[in-house]
Amino acid sequence: MKTIIVNHLNREKRYAVLNDHIVEKLSIDQPKQHSSVGNIYLGIVEKVLPGMNAAFVSIGEEKSGYLHRDKLASFVQSNEEKSVKAARSISAFVHQGEKILVQVEKDAAGTKGPRLTGIIELPGNHLIYMPQGRYVAVSKKFEEERIREDWRRFGQRMKEAEEGLVFRTSCEKQTEEEIINELRNLRLEYEELVTKSGQLKKAGKVLERNSFAEEILEELKKLDSGEVIVDDLEMKKLLQNNSQLPIKHYTGKENIFSAYRLDHEIEKALKRIIWLDNGAYLIIDEAEALTVVDVNTGKFAGKTDQRETILKTNKAAAEETARQIRLRDIGGMILVDFIDMKEERDRKSILNTMEAALKKDERRTNLIGFSPLGILQLTRKKTKPAISEALTVKCPSCEGTGRVLSSETIAFRLERELWEHRGADYEAVHINTTEEVAKIFSGEQEIHKNRIEELLGLKISFTVTNNDKPFYEIRQLQ
Repeated sequence: MKTIIVNHLNREKRYAVLNDHIVEKLSIDQPKQHSSVGNIYLGIVEKVLPGMNAAFVSIGEEKSGYLHRDKLASFVQSNEEKSVKAARSISAFVHQGEKILVQVEKDAAGTKGPRLTGIIELPGNHLIYMPQGRYVAVSKKFEEERIREDWRRFGQRMKEAEEGLVFRTSCEKQTEEEIINELRNLRLEYEELVTKSGQLKKAGKVLERNSFAEEILEELKKLDSGEVIVDDLEMKKLLQNNSQLPIKHYTGKENIFSAYRLDHEIEKALKRIIWLDNGAYLIIDEAEALTVVDVNTGKFAGKTDQRETILKTNKAAAEETARQIRLRDIGGMILVDFIDMKEERDRKSILNTMEAALKKDERRTNLIGFSPLGILQLTRKKTKPAISEALTVKCPSCEGTGRVLSSETIAFRLERELWEHRGADYEAVHINTTEEVAKIFSGEQEIHKNRIEELLGLKISFTVTNNDKPFYEIRQLQ
């Protein structure tokens, strides 16, 4: 049975999806990390870059957004032939200072601003309305091509020439009249947005989506049975109005995530090493551009031959890797370094296992396959920061590298800096440092310290400070 646990009572909003008590998905929304995906802004074009076929657009936020030519409404609406249109520069479709409605497709990350689109999408319960999309699409989850084609034809009849429609799977249970009413309401919503944007004198937000609530409602649509437990009456009411599933109100004093041992799952989702049930383990290293997963046999020795041991470990690792990708919300390029398999049939088996595990993921994934070096390559659509980005910051000591300079390196660096003071008028120097650096600098029975004092003509004294990172600071020269 599936269960959704919602922690909405505090400023940090969280929810988890459990399948038979196993966590399948975690989502965390902090005020500063609040996703802007789906928000609509009145933007002002700051700079047009023909070389990149893109523009930077001010949206009234801290960082300007990036807008590619192909995402411009003026580009999509152009009636030129595809080859002619594709050859034209972005300067033919937009100019500096122009005001345009844009929507956030991908949140800002690191030094990069948000990625924008000029093709506005307004989601309804059963369809997505694009005022300037110019195409009709039908959910691939419709099993029968005949049904998909019927909806396609219906969409072509209902839409205006410049409009676009995407029919969701839930359309299957609706009448055409219900869909027509929803389309009419979405058109009115867009007209109101245009009117509101026309009243703004500078770049700014026109529509803010409650992405947290919308995510939960999307999860509810996937469930035919199960339960939802929420700690906030206001959220309970919202979910009850949009779902037939039982919604329970949690009233315990202990935080709802602690009560259901979900805080422990969040801690595990931040760890670099993940142990598997058979004693093998994964090492997950997340960087800005890609994530690398390394599979190790660890304590798992197997009871039969080596090939079967490796295959079993790799299968367990493939399933857990897919689960960790969902839990951590990892996006971009992902490389999985499985234990080396010599036979092609084993690699094929792992591909099948990974493909089946990734089907549980609602995000778009692309399983590319094994590289010539035996590393599995896949990509996953990224729209918001991963859990590690949302909950952690770079270590101020190592600045995100995971390593700091050793005590030996720091001691030798101190020696070099003191050497620059040889022949100076000073008589003594006082240094603040860690015990290990002072010990290495001084040497056994202070042999190195005495030698340096004699060569430099300086008396050296230390104050020892406890610090996780080896360091030194020259406090006083006198």
